[in-house]
Amino acid sequence: MKNTTAKKGAYLGAGAGLVLFAIFGLLPGSLLGGAAGINVAGWLFGLPLEPGLISRAIVLVSMLMGVLVSGIVIVTATSTVGWLVGRLMEPKAEESSEYKAVK
Repeated sequence: MKNTTAKKGAYLGAGAGLVLFAIFGLLPGSLLGGAAGINVAGWLFGLPLEPGLISRAIVLVSMLMGVLVSGIVIVTATSTVGWLVGRLMEPKAEESSEYKAVK
């Protein structure tokens, strides 16, 4: 598989997405997931929650799911943007290499 500008852009976008996720996505993902987990555990066991193992496990799993979904969304979006930018720049790179070959 040849190394294209679009592929390089996708890798660059994915790297930028990981950095953005670490800065802006980790805490909100766990916060929103934890809030959803408290709601689910509250529906199952009633509020206020007792400090039981099952209710804590529900909150933990929902926090992990919130972080996972946040990471997937951010990295996928930035990778797609990087791929699109690379794809838009690809014809220009080919034209410039053809122009150099003709000279």
